[in-house]
Amino acid sequence: MPELRKVLYVEDDPGIREIVTVSLTTLAGLEVLACASAAEALAGVEQFAPDLLLLDYMMPEVDGVAALKALRRIPATSTTPALLVTAVAPSALPPELADLGVIELIRKPFDPLDLPNVLQNAWESQG
Repeated sequence: MPELRKVLYVEDDPGIREIVTVSLTTLAGLEVLACASAAEALAGVEQFAPDLLLLDYMMPEVDGVAALKALRRIPATSTTPALLVTAVAPSALPPELADLGVIELIRKPFDPLDLPNVLQNAWESQG
């Protein structure tokens, strides 16, 4: 399996987006395209071609699931593994999310310093 290098991160909260982006770039050396909305992500994703998608589940306008469905229609992300970040996650991954390529739910609150390990473990579990 190729190395995890690029993460598309969609989060509407600017403070959380900044903390997570700094954690992933500084601690894990990942290249991160951090977007404030699904529209922003859709506009830049083809040129970025991420290895992994990290989406906030609950966002205004377009939630993480709807954003993921839109990303699935783009060749660069049609099969890219995805993780959803949520405060209201079920205890197990629902089948409808697994069918969309979601490999893990990350529950809020989470430790941003541990997030690189969480992403790497989820990535390796796909190999």
